[in-house]
Amino acid sequence: DEPSIGLHERDTSKLIKTLKALQEKGNTVIVVEHDKETMEAADYIVDIGPKAGMYGGEIVFNGTLKQMKKSKTLTAQYMTGAKKIEYAHNRPQEKFIEIKNVTINNITDLDVQIPLKNLCAITGVSGSGKSSLILQTLLPVAKELLNHARKVNKVDGVSIEGLESLDKVIYLDQSPIGRTPRSNPATYTGLMDELRLLFSKTKEASLRGYAIGRFSFNVKGGRCEKCQGEGEIKIEMHFLPDIMVKCDECHGARYNAQTLEIMYKGKSISDVLNMSVDEALEFFIKVPKIKAKLQTLSDVGLGYITLGQNAVTLSGGEAQRIKLSKELSKKDTGKTLYILDEPTTGLHFADVDRLTKVLHHLVDLGNSVLVIEHNLDIVKNSDWVIDMGPEGGSKGGKVVAEGTPEDIAKNHKKTGSYTGYYLEKELN
Repeated sequence: DEPSIGLHERDTSKLIKTLKALQEKGNTVIVVEHDKETMEAADYIVDIGPKAGMYGGEIVFNGTLKQMKKSKTLTAQYMTGAKKIEYAHNRPQEKFIEIKNVTINNITDLDVQIPLKNLCAITGVSGSGKSSLILQTLLPVAKELLNHARKVNKVDGVSIEGLESLDKVIYLDQSPIGRTPRSNPATYTGLMDELRLLFSKTKEASLRGYAIGRFSFNVKGGRCEKCQGEGEIKIEMHFLPDIMVKCDECHGARYNAQTLEIMYKGKSISDVLNMSVDEALEFFIKVPKIKAKLQTLSDVGLGYITLGQNAVTLSGGEAQRIKLSKELSKKDTGKTLYILDEPTTGLHFADVDRLTKVLHHLVDLGNSVLVIEHNLDIVKNSDWVIDMGPEGGSKGGKVVAEGTPEDIAKNHKKTGSYTGYYLEKELN
C-alpha cells in the first residue's frame, strides 16, 4: 500500500527494481499507488473512480499503460499530460529568514537563507537533513518567538534572523485531529457550532424550547444516552482487541428520537453529519458561514469525506488537509509562516493539483509557505528550492543546490543534485 510514500524519486526507482525482482521470481505483486513512475513500470493498471467517496467505487479502467493512455479517466489525463499541474511562480526573493551555525544530527556548521513570501520547497533524499533543519531547528525558535510557546527544544548555538516580519507560525503535520469517535471534521473545523446554532433556530426547536446545547452529542439532553452520543458501543473482548458495534437504540444516529424530529429543509442533524462535504455544500449554499467552512474543505480536495466521519478513520494526509482547511477559513493576516511536512502523502494527481493551488493562494495573500517534499509537481511549482544531500545519513546534511526549480534542473550536473536530475526530466 503506497510503498513510495516518503521516498525521493531516486529511491522510487530502486523500489521499482525490487518489486520487479519479486515478480521475476514468479510472485504476483499488487501495489496501491499514486506515483507516476510506479504506474509506468506496471504491467497492468486498475483505475478506480471516477472520483472519491460516494462519487467513486467503480472500476473506470483496467488494462495496460498503453491502453490507459487512450482512455479518458482522470488518472489517464494527468499521465498523458492532457491535464497539467502548472502554476505561475516568478515571485522575487527579497526578504529572508537567515539560519546560521546549524549543527544537529548529520548537519555541521550550516548556514541557509529561506525566502519569505514564497512557496519554498525543502528537498533531498531520505535522511538528507530536511527535518533536522526545518522541524528541529527553525520550527521551535519560530514557535517561541512568534507563538510565545514555552518549553521548546531548541538547537544550541544557532542564530535565526528575519522572523520579526512574521506574526505566527503554523505547523500542519499528519497527526490525527482526534483519537475518539467524538472527534470529526465538523467538530474540528468549528462547523458543528454553526450547525447546532442553525438547528436551534428552526421554528420547531423554538416551540419546544430547544437551545443550542440540545444538538450537541457531547452533553446530556439531546444525545442518545445508551451510547452517550458516540453512535457506537464498545464491547470488551477478553484476550482480543475491543470491538465497536453500532448502538441498537439510536442505530448510529448519536441523538435521541426527540432531537431527530427537528428538521432543517427535511433533514435532521444526524442526516447532515452523514452528508459528504460536497453534498452539504450544495445543501447549505444559502447559509454563508456554513458554506464558507465547507468550501475550504472542498478546496483542499476533501469533498468526499462525511462531516461526521470518525477522526480515527481519517488518513494522515486527510487529517493534515482538514487542519489546512481550518486555517484557510480563519481571517488571514498575510504574515504567517506555514510549515508542511510532505502534504502530498497519499494524494492523487488531481488532489496534488488542488493542494498546489491552495498553497499558492496562501502566498498570494502575503504569507510564507515552507514545504518538505519529494513530489515533483509541488517542487517544480515552487518559487524557490533548497535541495539537501547529497546522500542520506553521514553523507548528507549539506545544501547541495538552491534556487528556482529551473536553476536546480539546469545546474544538476555541476551540483550533483538528484532532485535537479529528476526536475530536468519533469520540466522538459
